[in-house]
Amino acid sequence: MKISVIATVKNEGTVIRPLFDSLKKQTRQPDEIVICDGGSSDNTVEVMNEYRQYLPLKIIIAPGSNISQGRNKAIKHAAGPIITSTDAGVVLSSDWVAELVRPIEEDGAQVVSGWFEPSPQTDFEVVLGATVLPTLEEIDPEKFLPSSRSVAFTKSAWQAVGGYPEWLDYSEDLIFDLALRRNYGSFAFSPKAIAYFRPRHDLRSLARQYYLYARGDGKANLWPKRHAIRYFTYIIGLPMLSKLVWQGKL
Repeated sequence: MKISVIATVKNEGTVIRPLFDSLKKQTRQPDEIVICDGGSSDNTVEVMNEYRQYLPLKIIIAPGSNISQGRNKAIKHAAGPIITSTDAGVVLSSDWVAELVRPIEEDGAQVVSGWFEPSPQTDFEVVLGATVLPTLEEIDPEKFLPSSRSVAFTKSAWQAVGGYPEWLDYSEDLIFDLALRRNYGSFAFSPKAIAYFRPRHDLRSLARQYYLYARGDGKANLWPKRHAIRYFTYIIGLPMLSKLVWQGKL
């Protein structure tokens, strides 16, 4: 079966090369890579065009698209019945595609959760990763809801649940996951399909990330389901990080 990698980007010119370089090194090459650009004003499109000679890239330009709209547009243009989703700014393990699609091809799974690991570059990012991100040992594979930086699903499953919720700017992947869970039950889990990402690099960017996700959670009425968990995590983690920054240790 044909495999399509999809992503949506906007102003990712400084961070998209590592993603493409990791896609070049996949042990199982995708049949196509469909990227929707939401209206970049930097050199993102130029960088993507550079990689056309190395990768089977299909680029869609859709100014004004939010993340959900961008992902849905990319999937609509995808030719493959198997969709693997990721983000700019990540580096994929060399077996990422192979590990994600195996449960679909061999076991008939409709959805496969991949995994993610922080790839910190500063002391602050090391501490952030340790305080606010779960480890593989801490999650229950049957209940785990994947980030769309590392997930696979059939195009028919995406169609069955109506795609990503285009009325949401953030937290869209959780709403999509919950819809898939209602239709198909627990997802298959491929912990070796790893997307490495860089955590937020300072308190200001972390606070903005939290604000945007919190707003998305509120718009999606997810407060009782996970917002308390977010609050608990940040109440514990942020004071620790702030103290270390104030002491000059980060």
